[in-house]
Amino acid sequence: MGETFEAGGYAIALHGGAGPRPGRDYAETEAHMLALATMCRDRLDAGESALDVVEHAVAGLEASGLYVAGRGGAPNRSGFVELDASIMDGPKRRGGGVAAVRDLVSPVAAARRVMEGTPHVLLAGEGAAKFARAEGLPFVGEPQAYYRTPVGVDPEEMTATDIAHGTVGAVALDREGRLAAATSTAGVFGKMEGRVGDTPLIGAGTWADADVAASCTGIGEAFILAGGAQDVASRVRYAKEDLSAACAGMLADVAALKGDGGVIAVDAGGRIALSWNSRGLKRAAAGAALEPFALTF
Repeated sequence: MGETFEAGGYAIALHGGAGPRPGRDYAETEAHMLALATMCRDRLDAGESALDVVEHAVAGLEASGLYVAGRGGAPNRSGFVELDASIMDGPKRRGGGVAAVRDLVSPVAAARRVMEGTPHVLLAGEGAAKFARAEGLPFVGEPQAYYRTPVGVDPEEMTATDIAHGTVGAVALDREGRLAAATSTAGVFGKMEGRVGDTPLIGAGTWADADVAASCTGIGEAFILAGGAQDVASRVRYAKEDLSAACAGMLADVAALKGDGGVIAVDAGGRIALSWNSRGLKRAAAGAALEPFALTF
């Protein structure tokens, strides 16, 4: 499935994870994403950078607890939440990520600090936690009181091992033509301690350059092996595919690897593509000439 929109200039697209379950009520997430997309459109209209807007959007998705990321994170098999995130600044072709970090309030904020404050692209585990603390970023004080069950998920499903998944992300194009992308997750349900999927990996879960910004959600192992977000950009650059075809082609490779999920993307011309090969995709978008909307199926 896929949708394409002409934003008419600056643009924002969000996702709250692929694979929503039919028959469950996602009205709360749709309302939250609609409000967030509207706020992000207003920030872009006021001249804010795409990079700042995607960080703001993903931080808002993390903090809500409505999705399987941030406050809505599912515990791993050892019983605690490990979080991943990445962010990429398209014009400067720089990115940062954190992986397998326990109880960090905003992993996307730490990912940006890695990008801007270190010579590295990815920090993981305790090293990432020490860096985040040194940067003054907040951690969860009482995990049992902080984390909540996301919308559309039953509490017992949070510890299931059937590879259910959830991720949040944002892509944006600003008034100056700059592209950026960011992605955050707590990973698949029932994952092994230390498991890392595509989300914190620049090129797999997140990509932005001068032409395309993309953020992925789904079975991370399949997205890594299919090339993920960077594959979308390469299809546009080298194969001259349009954005929608590029997203569909990457997802076809994911499906061939027995994975499912979705991808959101925006290009330098203000075209937005929202694509998925799962039961649905929690998604929202808005732009200079595109009224904000939010959908699930």
